[in-house]
Amino acid sequence: MSNTKNTQESQDSQKSQNSQNSRKPTDNTADDRPSPMEVLRQARGQLAELTGMTAESVSSFEQTEQGWALEVEVLELERVPDTMSLMASYQVELDAQGQLTGYRRVRRYERGRSDPRRTGGH
Repeated sequence: MSNTKNTQESQDSQKSQNSQNSRKPTDNTADDRPSPMEVLRQARGQLAELTGMTAESVSSFEQTEQGWALEVEVLELERVPDTMSLMASYQVELDAQGQLTGYRRVRRYERGRSDPRRTGGH
């Protein structure tokens, strides 16, 4: 009797494993792709680690064919008063898994200055 019971338990266990394994490929694709919030956190952390500068905010964020593109505002040089601190905008590119693949500084400015106002053709 015990052999029959063990054999049945073994078969049930194997069926359960097979059914779980058959679902894994579809589940993995969703698990491999990070959420937008995870991408933002990863981008800020990776940029800060690479540059040694504090990533303060993300001013633009979009999904691309290759992954993600962000513009991150970074404190480059802290000054007193704070409005004179030097800030920079970095264009950051990440792959579909949220790993940084490249970055470049696209703008540098004083924290207290706004962009020049653009009016039609002047």
